Amino acid sequence: MPKGITKQAETVQNLWNGSWIAALATGVVVWGLILWSVAFHRKKKHSKDELPPQVRYNLPIEILYTVVPIIMVGVFFFFTARDQNYVNAMSGHPDVKVKVEGFQWSWRFTTDYNGKQVEVVGRPAGDYTKGPQLVLPAGKKVEFDLVSPDVIHSFWVPAFHFKRDVIPGVDNKFEVDTLEKSGVFAGRCAELCGVDHSRMLFSVKLVPQAEFDQYIASQAGAQ
Repeated sequence: MPKGITKQAETVQNLWNGSWIAALATGVVVWGLILWSVAFHRKKKHSKDELPPQVRYNLPIEILYTVVPIIMVGVFFFFTARDQNYVNAMSGHPDVKVKVEGFQWSWRFTTDYNGKQVEVVGRPAGDYTKGPQLVLPAGKKVEFDLVSPDVIHSFWVPAFHFKRDVIPGVDNKFEVDTLEKSGVFAGRCAELCGVDHSRMLFSVKLVPQAEFDQYIASQAGAQ
């Protein structure tokens, strides 16, 4: 597994790569059949026939056209269902819990850790470094609870290889293993949600466990 990437992120990346490979392979077959039909089943230049030779009721080919797509869909379904079940699995024992509230047009993060809570409320920003910042420990399991009071938003941190819709009235919880490295990572809303959608930016800061403990203690005390 590449350094700095979690098993969940690797699973999503492998599924994405496999889907593209399968789609390209399917495209090559389809393009090949189209070109073959054009080359070998066109009307001859000096032919007296109104149409080129017609082929009907070719049972083996019809069976092939039916069986192959069923196999392809079955393979897609198997890998998607397998990886989806793995990525969506909930341990029930996260290290940190975060309630994420997406609203027009920013975010409210409420971090719950060891009985203490820290709340960060943002405003629309043209740069993700100026938006609200969610601080999390590196290499830990975090449970997100996504809620929205107005319209559909989408909570997206590209570096974590996940994107989840924030839908009003829908309970949407999931767990993510944070990266094993410290740093500040860009986040944004990925669902068109109104006038300032493009300014609905935020950042996630991953820090060592000791620094995270100190952050929680200082911020919870101040609030």
